[in-house]
Amino acid sequence: MEEFTDWKNGAVGHPFIASFSGGKDSVLALYKAMKTGEAIGLIVMLEEEGKRSRSHGMPPELIQAQADSIGLPVFTAAASWTDYEKVFMGLLEDAKNQGAEVLVTGDLDMPAHGCWHDKVTKNAGLTLGMPLWEMDHKEAVKEFIDLGFTTIIVTVNLSLGMREDDLGRVLTLEYVEELEDRGIDPCGEGGEFHTTVIDGPIFKIPIPVRKCEILKDGEYAFLPLELALNS
Repeated sequence: MEEFTDWKNGAVGHPFIASFSGGKDSVLALYKAMKTGEAIGLIVMLEEEGKRSRSHGMPPELIQAQADSIGLPVFTAAASWTDYEKVFMGLLEDAKNQGAEVLVTGDLDMPAHGCWHDKVTKNAGLTLGMPLWEMDHKEAVKEFIDLGFTTIIVTVNLSLGMREDDLGRVLTLEYVEELEDRGIDPCGEGGEFHTTVIDGPIFKIPIPVRKCEILKDGEYAFLPLELALNS
């Protein structure tokens, strides 16, 4: 007997909290879940010092701008890898107390058994919903683009076929074809790249960003983004 829920449709008709990186997959999953369920808010985990997100290295003020444009509160906390699960569970409990019944994530290839998100949601008394689960990678990114979302490449792994000049590029259908021609997964599911979403159908206003100086760390290159203040 299968012990896991119907993850793809897990959020249908239920209030939910969404695990949010600010990148394309988490945003597309949020978009899909909001079509059928009520969003309570966004969970964002920060690194120990609280100066950037654990997943995509985004500054909290940029994440807050995304959340404000979407119209959702942020459930956030800083954590080391040692206490990550405990802190994450605390955020799930907070969301549950505010009415959440489901945790939505943007995972495409999560294994059906031994899934960490499934474990923590069960421990918190929630259900797991993964609207993108087992989607074809190219179809997922094509749907994201066709819906009118705008996202920028902000992290690349230079050892996996990505280049420094990919940083700052907007994900378009033509660019997806180029990435595939270079042997790169169009969703970056192999860790090739990460993105930051700055506009789309669930955003009330675009997120104004300023591109900072490119940074390098081993095989990775990063394009830090700052929230551009209105003049």
